[in-house]
Amino acid sequence: MNVPFLIARRYFRSKNKRNIITIISNISMIGVAVGTAALIIVLSVFNGLEDLVRTLYGKSDPNLVISATKGKAFDVDRTFLMKLENTPGVALLTQVIEDNALLQYHDRQMVVKMRGLSDNYFGQSQIDANIREGDHRLHRDSLDVALVGAGVQHELSITLNNRLAPLRLLYPRNTAGRKTLSMNPEEAFNQESLIAGGVFLIEQHIDDSYIFVPISFAQRLLGYTTRRTALYVKVGQSFEIDQVKNQLRKQLGPDFKVQDSDEQHVSLFKAIKVEKLFVFITFTLILLIASLNIFFSLSMLVIDKKKDIAVLLAMGANQLAVRRTFLYVGAIVALVGAAVGLLTGVTLCWLQQRFGLVSMGMATSVVESYPVKMQVSDIAFTCLSIVLITLAVSIRPALNAGNLDLRENL
Repeated sequence: MNVPFLIARRYFRSKNKRNIITIISNISMIGVAVGTAALIIVLSVFNGLEDLVRTLYGKSDPNLVISATKGKAFDVDRTFLMKLENTPGVALLTQVIEDNALLQYHDRQMVVKMRGLSDNYFGQSQIDANIREGDHRLHRDSLDVALVGAGVQHELSITLNNRLAPLRLLYPRNTAGRKTLSMNPEEAFNQESLIAGGVFLIEQHIDDSYIFVPISFAQRLLGYTTRRTALYVKVGQSFEIDQVKNQLRKQLGPDFKVQDSDEQHVSLFKAIKVEKLFVFITFTLILLIASLNIFFSLSMLVIDKKKDIAVLLAMGANQLAVRRTFLYVGAIVALVGAAVGLLTGVTLCWLQQRFGLVSMGMATSVVESYPVKMQVSDIAFTCLSIVLITLAVSIRPALNAGNLDLRENL
């Protein structure tokens, strides 16, 4: 029989006295419950936002991107491409030329990210499902056609399929060997024109700055022949992305980078994880502050139960048993509050996932309600924090209880 636990449970459930100790204990439980529920909910929201970002970028991101370790572009030839295409797991290989360019439409202009794509790009991207106006084709008969982001279209007031007023893209010419840049735009910039055939709506950063063009158009504008800035790889369904990524890294060597979707946006995901860590630390400190009430209630309980402690010691209980009794009291108070908080937090997150109780409140939002995703690791770390905090605030009162002088309190 665990006598210290039985006594601790009796102290916790005792209703004989509705004194200040009971009130403080109840406040402690409520504080722990609220802090635990808030921690679970906030961490789940961060998980949901991380998944949302992955989903948004996944609409345009390829499975893998091959780029040069040094420099902006690299040379490719047919042998190099065939070697990559024959790699196990590579289902599709898309050639890409991407760079900044000046976009002009009527009397308006802005700097955009121009992405030149080979014709098979839409075989590995879901972007054709995100076309808001027009269609996704980059060629119509003999004409080059551009896809523009919704933000770019709004900024320049672009009209689709306007052959009388096409888009004009300018890119600085290679000035190697020249000491100064010509002030004449005809000499200083390469210029190419094409019509806008579609508008895509993916993610704000992409929508506000990107324009997709045929790779042949980008070659002419930038003066590239066999040079490419990236190669996009679609991985076969029966292959693991990490497996193909490691195989390509071994095959290409240190001169090339092979990145999956998370590695392409490593700074963004790192920022989300850092924010999540700081939120966890902040709410853990709030839990610690709420748990200080446990310290005060245990300290007052030790004073109130001096005679009980003296009787236990006189009956043969040792100091360790007395200390364990008050540690159990603190643990019961904290764990009851934590259990209520965990149940509340998990229930609210489940309701949000199921019914979308809290909406984003924005008409232009890509999702109607706040995304949440519960993870076992978050619940485990929350429980571990509560255990450590409970021990931290309960040890001192328990030590004081074990050190009471028997002769003075009988």
